[in-house]
Amino acid sequence: MGYQQHFRVWRGDAEGGELVDFDAEVNEGEVVLDVIHRLQATQAPDLAVRWNCKAGKCGSCSAEVNGRARLLCMTRMSTLDPNETVVVTPMKTFPVIRDLVCDVSYNYVKAREVPAFVPPKGVQPGDYRMQQVDVERSQEFRKCIECFLCQDVCHVIRDHDENKESFSGPRFLMRVAELDMHPLDAAAEQGIDRKQDVQDDHGLGMCNITKCCTEVCPEHIKITDNALIPMKERVADRRYDPFFPITKLFRRQR
Repeated sequence: MGYQQHFRVWRGDAEGGELVDFDAEVNEGEVVLDVIHRLQATQAPDLAVRWNCKAGKCGSCSAEVNGRARLLCMTRMSTLDPNETVVVTPMKTFPVIRDLVCDVSYNYVKAREVPAFVPPKGVQPGDYRMQQVDVERSQEFRKCIECFLCQDVCHVIRDHDENKESFSGPRFLMRVAELDMHPLDAAAEQGIDRKQDVQDDHGLGMCNITKCCTEVCPEHIKITDNALIPMKERVADRRYDPFFPITKLFRRQR
């Protein structure tokens, strides 16, 4: 059985905007995106919202519901109090294009700054061989749907826009960590030092492991515990291990 619920949806663009009140019908089994579509169909035909799969796999419909970063298509209305106003706003960290649609191009800029996987010399695609334990270490990170909710809640860039130039955010720190733990990555042979890069070029040291990124991940990736903390430990080993310069010297001589 359906019921009426009060919504406040942010309407506006890069120049500014405001929360607009709506009363909308909610039916059993619906998600917030269903209601947004109903508002488009019945009350606000020009309401802009980005979406694609409606199955929690494309990462397009990222927004904030009652102040929490969520996928609109994965936020069930049954989890929200029917007697309270539901507030839907765009992601705070990124510039608004219109209504609930943000400009997330920052993320693609940062993605291009991460050197890609470097295949080992003399090994053809299809002939790569890895231990299962090494596959499992990084397989978790491949579940990322790039919804950028982790980027949205990371206070390093959410509260300090000036940090965006020097900080890549948890999604791309995780990407570097994934490549660094890949046993077949031959980046070092091309002079790419991922541990040095993640600290100097991607701002790993600015992350203070509050785990807010992990809390909002719709794929339940343990970004902080399994990617960022281990990466910090490897960087610390590199920087503060008194024997590292000696072992590096022997490697060069070989």
